[in-house]
This record gives sequence, C-alpha cells and structure tokens, in this order.
Amino acid sequence: MQIPDWVKDAIFYQIFPERFKNGDPANDPPGTEPWGAAPTRDNFLGGDLEGVIEGLDYIADLGCNALYLTPIFKAATNHKYDTYDYFQVDPHFGDDATFDRLVREVKKRGMRLVLDGVFNHCGMGFAPFRDVLEQGERSPYRDWFTPYGFPLQPELPNYATCGGVGWLPRLNTRNPEVEAFVHEVVLHWLGRGIDGWRMDVAYEIETGFWQRLRRVVKSRYPEAYLVAEEWRDPWPFLQGDTFDGTMHYRLRELLFDFFLKNALAADSFARALTLLRNRLPEGSQWGMLTLLGSHDTPRVLTECGGDPKAVQLLFAFLLTYPGAPMLYYGDENGMEGGDDPDCRRSMVWEPERWKPEIRASVRRLLALRRAHPVLRRGAFEVAHAEDRVFGFYRVLGDERVLVVLNNTRVPRELALPVSFSEGTRLTEALSCQTYTVENGCIKLTPMEPRRAWVLLEAGRLGPEPAVVEDPDR
Repeated sequence: MQIPDWVKDAIFYQIFPERFKNGDPANDPPGTEPWGAAPTRDNFLGGDLEGVIEGLDYIADLGCNALYLTPIFKAATNHKYDTYDYFQVDPHFGDDATFDRLVREVKKRGMRLVLDGVFNHCGMGFAPFRDVLEQGERSPYRDWFTPYGFPLQPELPNYATCGGVGWLPRLNTRNPEVEAFVHEVVLHWLGRGIDGWRMDVAYEIETGFWQRLRRVVKSRYPEAYLVAEEWRDPWPFLQGDTFDGTMHYRLRELLFDFFLKNALAADSFARALTLLRNRLPEGSQWGMLTLLGSHDTPRVLTECGGDPKAVQLLFAFLLTYPGAPMLYYGDENGMEGGDDPDCRRSMVWEPERWKPEIRASVRRLLALRRAHPVLRRGAFEVAHAEDRVFGFYRVLGDERVLVVLNNTRVPRELALPVSFSEGTRLTEALSCQTYTVENGCIKLTPMEPRRAWVLLEAGRLGPEPAVVEDPDR
C-alpha cells in the first residue's frame, strides 16, 4: 500500500478553528461571546486562522509537525460543516491572504497541513441548493441533490439530508457533475499548498467515488494524504485504491475497554488488538490516524473521570504505537469536556490552568517519538500480556524498544522476560532509571501503579534528552 512517506513520521494536532485562538477580533461574527464562555451548538467565540498562525510556535514546541483543521470554508455555523462556498475561506476566519500566510508559516516550520472536506452534504447557503430552492424542478442543479418532491421544504425536509437535518442537504455524489465539482475543489486547495484531506462521513458515499478521486489526486499530488472518517470497520477503505488511512476510532474503543473500563484483562486485550491489527491490510497501519479524542467525542480527561494517571497511560500507548497519532487541541494540557458541543470549548492558554503532570508527560513522549525512528516506523510485537500488565516491542533494524504499561492500581513486583541479550543495560527513557537483563528478565520492583516504562538499550537515547524540561511549568 503506497502511503505518503511523510505520514509515517507525522504527529498531528487537530484544531477546531473557531475555538483555538482569536487572532483577529476585527473579523468576529456579530454577537461573539467572550473567550472561555460555555460552548453551545450555536454560539461564536471568535477563533480564526490568524489565531492558528499565532499558535504555530506553540504547536511546534509541543512536538507536533502536522495540522488537521476542521472545515474553514464559508458557512453559517461555528463548526462549518454546512459549507456555503467551497472556494472561499469563511470571512470570520480570514481571507485568501490569511490562508496563504498560514500555508507559508506552516511550511516554514517544516509542518504539514490537512483540511477537512465535507462532500457528503453542504449547507443551505450553497449556491446550487439555493437555486433549487428558488427554481424547483426548473433548476439546472436539481440532480445535484435528491428531492422527494417540490417545492423543497427545509422545515420538514422532503429531500435527502445528512442525519435528517434540513439545513444539511445531501449532495448526489452519483451525479458526474457533482463528482467533477468535488475534484475541482480538492485539486484547487492542494494547488494552494495543503498536504491532504480528511474526508467527512466518508462511509456515507459509495467507494467508487473515492477510488476515482484518489486516482485524480495521486496523479498530480502523489504525496497528498487522504484519510477517511470511519467509526466502524476501516477495511473497505484500505485496499490501496481508496484512502491512505482512516481515523482509528476502533483502536480508541479498545484502549478505553482495557485502560478505563476494566472490560478486558491484558491477555484478552492482546488478542483483541491482534485481531484489530490483522483486520488492517498489510502496510496500512502507517496511514491510520490514531487518536484518543476529537471534536466528535468527549475529552480524554473527562473520559478518564478526571484521573491524570489514566490519561498519561493512554498517551504512553498512543505515542509509542504504529500509526500517525493525533492530539486534539488542549488535551495535552488536560482540558475537559463532555459530548459535542462541550468538547469544543475554547482553548485554555493560561499555563496556571493546565494540568502540569499531563503536559510534561505528553511532551516527553513526543520528544521520544521524534528522537527515535523505531517508535515511528518500527514493527510491532506483543511482548507480555498477563493480568493487567501489557508490554510490546517496536523493532527497526537492530534497534528494539520495549514499552510496558501497568494498568493495575497498586504496586507490583514483576520479573519480566525480555528478548534482549543477557547483561544488556536498559534505560527507562521517561525517568532515566536503568535496568540490567539478568536470567533473561528485567526486574521492575516495585512496579508503580498506573505507569508506563519505555525501555531502550543504554546508549540509544539519542541526541535529544529523554526528560524534557517544560518551560511552562
């Protein structure tokens, strides 16, 4: 499977632009509420692309090298999934000049930029849909949609929609004119400098549509990353002719079952993880967008019941596991929030309001992933799975890293069998403790509760220090 090579080294930072940073109050929508106001489905807090530009140094310093922005095109809502104009940046986010500057600043930092494509549906303000509303059956765009009758009635929609919502009319993607339009949009923004697309509700559109789009995109932009929103089985999208990867919500569910819900012991977790991995076609794991939270889920700290140790354990797995990990803005600092819209709170920028233990742990793990290609590109092997302790290797060439996760809530003593040579000295990269292989084992005594170990052969810590001092602490 041909996945853009850069994706294998990518660490994504997801931004919901309206809630990340208000860089230009002059473009705020009427009635914009103060930053930090409670999020609702309808209110505006003023975030924009200028705010994203201002936050790039923060994101780069954190350790991420790729951005995924939820929709930025002209729309009526705060989330912009109701597109009015696919070729215009929403005026409350900025303009063409702001976007071009964002692209330049992203590239200046060696980062990548992926946009959100909403092609299953549009907004009521989309010009072709307005034309059908006004002209009915006479509209040349009537077949761009699926009307059940005329005139159209948005209040009780008599046309196909997304989720039965009248203000989200569904596009007829079987219409060649609609397909040609989508190709034009996708190529336009790739030509403006973006590095890929995340396709919204891709599972609602027939596979052939995406296969043809891939051929068009890859013929001109072979290094463009195409990733699908998928909550169930990703297999149909990963045959090498459709997408480079999907959002890996299935992995997220499995992690929560083991680390949070106590629904699985380590050995059954290992079996379930193996089944999930075997379900992915060979090579496709590198294109999977792995995540603990997004704009469509509760915040990870909230899912963990406010327990920072559980959050750190989950991040330790995510940031040492194969795939392209994604951090949802603010999760690195322990932001909280329930289901949409509560998970879309405004970014907390005051360091005194951050959870320092979560932030420090995430920064250390990101530094390790950047410093060691084995954690980005290495093969995965289960090393240990017993009771509530799970361990795995990442292997690249002659380098081998062992990750051990203790999901028990009390101290343990464990002589862990390892595949390192007798007498090998291992350094635990998060704490700089050292261990020596004796009788084929390392002794983790005491094994602290709810903690992760990342063990490297001594001398392989690399040029970057394992323990990163956090200047914000």
